[in-house]
Amino acid sequence: MMIRLVVFALFVLLLAYGFSWFADRPGDLSLIWEGQIYQTKLIVAVSAIIALVAAVMIAWWFVRLIWTSPHSVTRYFRARKRDRGYQALSTGLIAAGAGNALLARKMAARSRGLIRADQEPLINLLEAQAALIEGRHDEARAKFEAMANDPETRELGLRGLYLEARRLGANEAARQYAEKAADNAPYLPWAAQATLEYRSQAGRWDDAIRLLEQQKAARVVEKAEANRLHAVLLTARAGEKLESDPAGARDDALQALKLSSDFIPAALIAAKALFREGGLRKAASILEQAWKSGPHPEIGRTYVRARSGDSTLDRLKRAERLEGMRPNNVESLLVVAQAALDAQEFAKARAKAEAAARMQPREAAFLLLADIEEAETGDQGRVRHWLAQALKAPRDPAWVADGFVSDKWLPVSPITGRLDAFEWKAPFGQIEGPIEDGSQPASIETALKTLPPLRDVKPESPVNDHRIIELERAATIAEAVRPTPAPARAKPKPVEPAASDKAPTPHEAKPFFGGLPDDPGVRDTRAEPEPKTRLRLF
Repeated sequence: MMIRLVVFALFVLLLAYGFSWFADRPGDLSLIWEGQIYQTKLIVAVSAIIALVAAVMIAWWFVRLIWTSPHSVTRYFRARKRDRGYQALSTGLIAAGAGNALLARKMAARSRGLIRADQEPLINLLEAQAALIEGRHDEARAKFEAMANDPETRELGLRGLYLEARRLGANEAARQYAEKAADNAPYLPWAAQATLEYRSQAGRWDDAIRLLEQQKAARVVEKAEANRLHAVLLTARAGEKLESDPAGARDDALQALKLSSDFIPAALIAAKALFREGGLRKAASILEQAWKSGPHPEIGRTYVRARSGDSTLDRLKRAERLEGMRPNNVESLLVVAQAALDAQEFAKARAKAEAAARMQPREAAFLLLADIEEAETGDQGRVRHWLAQALKAPRDPAWVADGFVSDKWLPVSPITGRLDAFEWKAPFGQIEGPIEDGSQPASIETALKTLPPLRDVKPESPVNDHRIIELERAATIAEAVRPTPAPARAKPKPVEPAASDKAPTPHEAKPFFGGLPDDPGVRDTRAEPEPKTRLRLF
C-alpha cells in the first residue's frame, strides 16, 4: 500500500512538471487535414490529448465492467458462501475443542455444504474430532486414514492414527505410524521421540543414533539434551559390544564420556573395556575422574578390583586412595570398610562402617557392620542386632525408573519404554528416616484413610447411639496414631569376670548406637548363673 502511494505521488509530480514545462515554452501547433488548417496553442493540444486518453480509459473500464459483471456477481456470492463456511468451520473446531460433540457435528455438516472438502481438508479433521468425542473410533480412524493419504494432511493423519493405535494397545501399528511420520518429517517432535524410543527398545542403536542426529540438525531438541541422549545410546551400544568387541565398546564409551563427562555407566563400560585390553592406567584414570565428580559404589568396586591378581592389602590401599580423593563421604567410607573386611583388618573396617552409619544411617552400612561382626566375633546376637537396624534404616540408592528398581543401569525403562529414564536415587516408598525402637510413623490423616466408613446404622435412641459411633471412631483413630511401646527387655545381670578372662574390647563394652542388642543371643549358663528368685514353677 505504501509503495502505491509513493508511485501515485511521483506520477502526479511528473504530470505537474510536464505541464509547467509546456507552459514555460509557449508555441502554436498547426495541423493541415483535407485542405483545412487547424491551429491551436501547444498547451491546449497537450491537454486535449491527455483528456482523450483518460476518456478512452474510462470508457474501456466501463465496457469491461459490464462485460464481466456476471462473473463478478458469481464470485461475490461464492466468496460470501466461502466466508460462511469458514465461519462454521471455526465454530465447529472450537466446539470440538470444548467437547461439544453435537455442535461440532452440526458445524461440520454446514461446512461441508458450504465448502468442498477437497478444497479445505480441515473439514475431515473436524469430523474426526467429532467422531472421537462421540466414541465412534472406527469412523475417526477412517477420517485419519483419508488425511494420511493426502499430502497436505499426511502428518496430521499419521498422528491421529498413532494415537488411536496407542489407545488400542497396538504397539506395532503405533511404531509403524511413528516411523513413517519420522521418515517423512524428522522435525516432528512426537514422531521422532516415539520412533527413537521404539528403536531403542528393539536394540537398533545405529538407527536410533541416526534419527537423533537428524533431530539435532533440524533443531528439534536442544543441544544439551541431544548430547545426553546421544551418550545414552552410545553407552547402550557399547554395553552390547563389551563381550564380543572390547575395542568398539571402548570407542563408544569414550565418545559418550565426551558428550556427558559425568555419565557413570559410560565410565564403567569404558574402564571394563580397557581392563580387557590391558589399559589399566587409563581405565584407572577414567574411574578416578568419575569418582571425583560423584562417588558411586559401582565405580568404587570396579576400581578396587581392577587387577584380579591383587592381594586384599593392595585392594585396601586402592580403596584408601579413593577415600583420599573424596574424604568424609559415605561411599568412600563404605568402600574402605569393605576392603578392610576382605583384608581382615576388622578394627579399621568397623571404624569406617560406624563412621558411615553415623554420617548416613542406611541399609548398606548396617549390613556391612553385621558382616564385620560375623567375621570378627561370630556373636549372633549382635549380628541380628545389625540386621534389625538394616531393616529399619532407609534403603540404599539404586537405579530407579518409573517405580522399577534395577540392579544395573538400563538405557530404556521397562515400564514405559522411555529413553534415559533410570536415575541413581533412593527407591520410592521408603521411610524417610530410621524408625526408633518403640515408635511408628503414623498420622491422623493416614489413620483416617485406612479406617472403614461409618456404619450406616439406624439409631434406636436419637440421643446416645450416634454419639457412641463417634466415640468408637475417635478411639480407633487414637489407637492408630498411638506409638507402639517397645517390648520390655529383661536387663541381664552383670557377671563378674574371672581373673584369667581377657579384658573386653571397647566395642564389646559399649555397642555402637548405645544399649544392648535387640537379641542378646543364647545365655551362657557357665558364665552367667541362674538368677535367684522366689518364684519357681517346680
